[in-house]
Amino acid sequence: MTRNLPLVFDAPSRGKAPTHWLDLDPDDRREAMTAFGLLGFRADQVSRHVFDRLSDDVAGWTDLPAAIREDLAQQLFPALLTQVRQQTADGGRTVKTLWRLHDGSLLESVLMRYPSRSTLCISSQAGCGMACPFCATGQGGLKRNLSRGEILIQAFAANRMLTSGLVPGTTGRLNNIVFMGMGEPLANYKAVLGAIRTLIAPVPAGFGMSARGITVSTVGLVPQITRLTAEGLPVTLAVSLHAPDDELRNEIVPVNNRWPVKEVVDAAWEYARVTRRRVSIEYALMRDINDQVQRAHLLADLLKRRGDWGWVHVNLIPLNPTPGSRWTASRREDEAAFIATLERRGVPVTLRDTRGSEIDGACGQLAAKEASTN
Repeated sequence: MTRNLPLVFDAPSRGKAPTHWLDLDPDDRREAMTAFGLLGFRADQVSRHVFDRLSDDVAGWTDLPAAIREDLAQQLFPALLTQVRQQTADGGRTVKTLWRLHDGSLLESVLMRYPSRSTLCISSQAGCGMACPFCATGQGGLKRNLSRGEILIQAFAANRMLTSGLVPGTTGRLNNIVFMGMGEPLANYKAVLGAIRTLIAPVPAGFGMSARGITVSTVGLVPQITRLTAEGLPVTLAVSLHAPDDELRNEIVPVNNRWPVKEVVDAAWEYARVTRRRVSIEYALMRDINDQVQRAHLLADLLKRRGDWGWVHVNLIPLNPTPGSRWTASRREDEAAFIATLERRGVPVTLRDTRGSEIDGACGQLAAKEASTN
């Protein structure tokens, strides 16, 4: 089912990504107000419109001097995204949106409403440079990093959808954000960390989310994992492992040729030790590739070498295949045997509740389809 919901933004002209209020730190926002000839406290007024009221209609902000509203809108509230297409599933509770950026680049975000929470899967890059062969985004290559504003505007748009009642069952806000959309988040470290700090900053400085509701995924960029560990932010780290041995992981996650499995797992364990946050090991089950019982044993051995199971949880993902790809989901019996093996070994494991297979659910599919038609 395809449904077009109201557009949130119009596209600006091509060129360098415009600076948006969402790109600025609180100090920068105060300086911006000073540049407009206003006192610094006006920055909090503007931020309350953005983060509290979810408004970007500068013309309607009557608590600001009328003389500066047009310039403020043009200089610090440029349009960042145009909605290209929107598809829904699960009775409207899963909404996948394809966005076009100012330079024509495409990105996707997916909003999922569950009985007790709303989660947004957010993109951090247009495309991805990690080249994992089973991933539609990775096969399309990297177009560019997103700015902090382009990352945050996805959360802004999702919150608008939720609070307007367009998603059945809620008029609340996002509870969770997972950086598991297009791109490798830790390859766009500065913008992603800036976005996280804005997401968790209390209103009016930011969206006021809990850091514990944010998950950052990575295929295993070890130096950036170490850097994230030192940030002291209690976000959840998710490592897209997909194989417990270097021979296979070198093939399906090419960055493993630089940072092998044990290095990645050691960095993840250190993150858990320092932050006291349990790490999620993401493992997409692929038929006859990585779903054998012996690999379940290898995975248990790999994770157990760091001690008890309190530091880690395995999140098994039935692969959402790209049409025409040789990479496809495991057989149900192989999936069950893999899970049973991990459970017998005492490994904390769950099978992800997948959504959106009928709406080009795998990340990058919708963007690839759109690009192929133009």
